[in-house]
Amino acid sequence: MSATPSQGSIPVLRATGLEKRFGAVVAATEVCLEVIAGERVSLIGSNGAGKTTFVNMITGYIKPDAGSILLDDRDITGLEPRTINRMGVARSFQIPQLYAELSVLDNMLVATACQDRHPSFWRQARSADAVERALALLARFNLLEHAEQRVAGVPGGIRKLLDIAMALTVQPRLLLLDEPTSGVSVEEKFPMMDIVMHALEQEVMTVLFVEHDMDIVERYADRVVAFYSGRIIANDTPQIALAAPDVRRYVTGTLH
Repeated sequence: MSATPSQGSIPVLRATGLEKRFGAVVAATEVCLEVIAGERVSLIGSNGAGKTTFVNMITGYIKPDAGSILLDDRDITGLEPRTINRMGVARSFQIPQLYAELSVLDNMLVATACQDRHPSFWRQARSADAVERALALLARFNLLEHAEQRVAGVPGGIRKLLDIAMALTVQPRLLLLDEPTSGVSVEEKFPMMDIVMHALEQEVMTVLFVEHDMDIVERYADRVVAFYSGRIIANDTPQIALAAPDVRRYVTGTLH
């Protein structure tokens, strides 16, 4: 099963024949995937299935043993994470990478300073322009009311939103979200994802998100890519991919 891109369009992301082993452990084998501009693609699979390895190869944190990764037809295979980030690939993390003792706004200003390549946060990051850009991103994610609060004191859902907002300082073409709803309460998860998807609709942005919550996958993904034992075992719309026997057997556990 496969969901193929429209003819004539150049994929934002094209991964071909990716292979990765850690000793005797096969983390990726013959992984091929194309993603078109504006798609919302969910990566699913049990722990150790290869999802995070794939994301880490795309973002440069792991170098593939074989295969190629193209971003807008530019080869990014094996480049350093910072280089890939500056080419338009950003990510958030399962555990938000934040400064707990700083305010929400100051975290945004740190991210902005990094993208502007300012060597000193305190001297250069608090310019009127930097503050304006930071506040604009906070507004997109409904975070303005938390701007002056210390990150250590805000709920998990707010920290997740802030981590994603910080990733957008690079104005990415491709955004990868690693389990955006993990650690978020049942009451928070849908409102939080509504905020994220609405914020991302304001510009053409392609999104890959790793997710274990199938309710989130069904509601927010245009396409589902399922991993098992380092391979892609399904690649289609949520309705078709989640109904596939291998996905039900190895991922969702609904086939006995």
